[in-house]
Amino acid sequence: MARAAQGKAMTAALAIFVKTPGLSPVKTRLAVALGTDDATRFYRLAAAATAAVAQSCQPALTPYWAIAEAGPVAAAAWHGFAQVEQGEGALGERLDHVYTTLQARHGRVLLIGADAPQLTSAMLRAALAMLDDADKPFVLGDASDGGFWLFGGRAPLPKTIWCTVRYSQAHTASELRALLAPHGVVANAPMLTDVDNATDLPSLAHALAALLDPVSAQRTLHDWLHTTLDRTLLTGTYV
Repeated sequence: MARAAQGKAMTAALAIFVKTPGLSPVKTRLAVALGTDDATRFYRLAAAATAAVAQSCQPALTPYWAIAEAGPVAAAAWHGFAQVEQGEGALGERLDHVYTTLQARHGRVLLIGADAPQLTSAMLRAALAMLDDADKPFVLGDASDGGFWLFGGRAPLPKTIWCTVRYSQAHTASELRALLAPHGVVANAPMLTDVDNATDLPSLAHALAALLDPVSAQRTLHDWLHTTLDRTLLTGTYV
């Protein structure tokens, strides 16, 4: 029992929320501009870059794939990390399920998606360190569109918080921050742009180019974006 408690205190969880191409639609808004094949290719490259950054944070963080779909086909599509199913229901219910499951197992949990692949190990380590502050049980990283790219916590939360927030809105992060306030101070991680639309891609390409020490998968994504952006701009797919 003592050994389990010590492990819980020392090893935090990092859940990467993903959908499985071929089983669920991915990046549908991006596909309007780039086409389904390129949107899916972006998603796979972004997930690989996110995973590589997560891997570099071991053993301080234990990465998990938080998979949208149940069953062996989905499980077989995601390699390298432990897995947890997101469960049924709307996004709030799935966030609650993953957070509650991993918080009970690890104590401290970070939740991210795969659509802000310019994140760095330093950002994740800093977010985790914020949870060591006795006065700040939560951390939130705002996205430039009003959502959030990272949530972290070390305390249980009522399901109603996750299910009250209106997601994919301009004030999603501020709503979540307000709902969390009665439960403790929320620390702030850096703001990032997460990619939903083609207009987000130039910002991502710039952020990847500005990284001082990108992992190999981030360089691969940057090179692919450079080629894709050139092509789409030339053909007028989006501007």
